Amino acid sequence: MSPGPPVATAPTLTCVTPDGVELAVYDFGGTGDDLLLVHATGFCAGVLWPLARALSERFRCHALDLRGHGRSAPPAGGDFAWSGFGTDVLTVVDLLGLETASGFGHSCGGAALLLAEQARPGTFTGLWLFEPVVLPEREVPFPPQENPLSRGARRRREAFPSAEDAFVNFSSKPPFDNLDPEVLERYVEDGFELVPADQRGDGHEVRLRCRRDDEAEIYARSFDNGVFARLPEVRCPVTFAYGKRTDAFGRRLMEADAAQVPRASVEAYPDLTHFGPLEQPGDVAAGVLSSFGPPAGTPPP
Repeated sequence: MSPGPPVATAPTLTCVTPDGVELAVYDFGGTGDDLLLVHATGFCAGVLWPLARALSERFRCHALDLRGHGRSAPPAGGDFAWSGFGTDVLTVVDLLGLETASGFGHSCGGAALLLAEQARPGTFTGLWLFEPVVLPEREVPFPPQENPLSRGARRRREAFPSAEDAFVNFSSKPPFDNLDPEVLERYVEDGFELVPADQRGDGHEVRLRCRRDDEAEIYARSFDNGVFARLPEVRCPVTFAYGKRTDAFGRRLMEADAAQVPRASVEAYPDLTHFGPLEQPGDVAAGVLSSFGPPAGTPPP
């Protein structure tokens, strides 16, 4: 890990959703219009800090840890129906009083923003989504409990002797080895917690905040989120972006999504995978800035 103290990405606020889930909310600063950033499954708000910094001259950036991620609590009974992620987004929008905000979402975070906009039309003035988990029912490749991502999550190593050991481990294994170093550092700093002293008998000092069984259940519920069927209801402009090196939601699916939204466009990033915003946050930020353009009321050059 890099020398010196980590960037402070502690929650600014906490709030509780209507279904009783406590959420961590972050203010990443910046100047301009409000932009809400929502992370992918298994990650946390902190990994979007480098992206937020690159957007800070155009947007005031806010973020949240979705339920079961980062410093936010899991839902009661482990119910990870994706409608809950939409509830998380709307709860934070209301808490912060975001009346004319835009949204940025990566993977699960993109679906969460669309769920929020579908539940409450007009919540966002525009959305920029990198490979959101949205696909037609006919495209679902396997039954929910046979999702290979769920099996992989349950095999994930959950605890390490130290944060440094975790960083070294992830930096040598795909897909984490391709992440921007600062993003990976934020993942380890913000995505892990100390193991209680009375549970350190096996020598592990830190463990993932997003527990592997929770992550597995999120993946199992991912393709029945209902977002695709209601895409025509989304009236704000939406950009669907993808990485040309993705093995997830590439050109065909992003174009299928965009075809259902009245005001949509598709952007491709030649060198990126599904983890694009975490691989090259500066390049993705440039795309976001280009899509949204200058603040409303800015005089022409």
